[in-house]
Amino acid sequence: MSDSTESTARTVLLTGATGFVGRAVCTALERAGWRVRYATRDAQRAAARWPGREWVTLDVADAESTARALDGCEAALYLVHGMSSHGDDFRSAERRQAENFAKAAERVPLRRIVYLGGVTAPNAEASEHLRSRQDVGDALRAGRVPTVELRASMIIGHGSLSWLIVRDLAARLPVMVLPRWLKSRTQPVAIADVTTALVRSLDLAIDGSEWFDVPGPETLSGREILERTAAVLGARNPIMIQVPFLSPQLSSHWVRFVSRADWSVAREVVVGLKTDLLAHDARFWGLIGHAPLLAFDQAARLAVEEERRSGPVAGAWGVIERLLAGTHQPNGTS
Repeated sequence: MSDSTESTARTVLLTGATGFVGRAVCTALERAGWRVRYATRDAQRAAARWPGREWVTLDVADAESTARALDGCEAALYLVHGMSSHGDDFRSAERRQAENFAKAAERVPLRRIVYLGGVTAPNAEASEHLRSRQDVGDALRAGRVPTVELRASMIIGHGSLSWLIVRDLAARLPVMVLPRWLKSRTQPVAIADVTTALVRSLDLAIDGSEWFDVPGPETLSGREILERTAAVLGARNPIMIQVPFLSPQLSSHWVRFVSRADWSVAREVVVGLKTDLLAHDARFWGLIGHAPLLAFDQAARLAVEEERRSGPVAGAWGVIERLLAGTHQPNGTS
């Protein structure tokens, strides 16, 4: 981008810039003509890893820090998710942070906030994780700055926590106990489609604030997701034994053992799988004219390819994965 273009470009604050979605969306924002201000808790550390970017320190719990980060911005992507850093009080902490951000955005004032949340479930069935995601969206949309809330279920991409859980289970467990809750259905969406949704939402022509589901093109059960992930990995399709009494809470313990995903967050994700997580509709994709969406297998292959470019999985589990893969031939024989 030339200096003259930079001087006239609109500035967007990208919160959660070092996270999975933040890292994925930054290039798309720049290509769309935005000047990106990258926000994180430790700007000095981030600048050392990703030089040449405008980094700012942001603590959304602190009003002054938030005001400084937002100063001069036209819009913001709110990708903050601090569940692992707040312990059992993460839900109330995340709502307070969102309220603080909304108030600071009013004072700038921002033209638009875009927030990436999660698909909602019936209140009686929703996990604390999903309730927290909804609370944050409610708090942002309650402010005076027009806010677009996007609600996604499982995001497929290298670096996604939910994808990491699925990928590790499919690669590492030749025999798997199948809890009843793996019959629950969801609509996984590719990270490439999510980044398109986020960027287009910054200029979406709507009045006031609104939320939209951003589902993937297929509705799959947990079992189908595991089977198709195993196929993409070239792993043996796991033998699944139906056990109706194994709850999500109990299941989260074997997820903890098998997966590299952060335990405090993975536990809440698994507990949230006890019910269908389905979109109300897919009208958002029509509003932004985005089609076709990547199918699950396409998105999974891209995630696997990106992971493999970074080298083989290290440690004992990496050895186990390679041993299991070595006993399985692509044509289905062993």
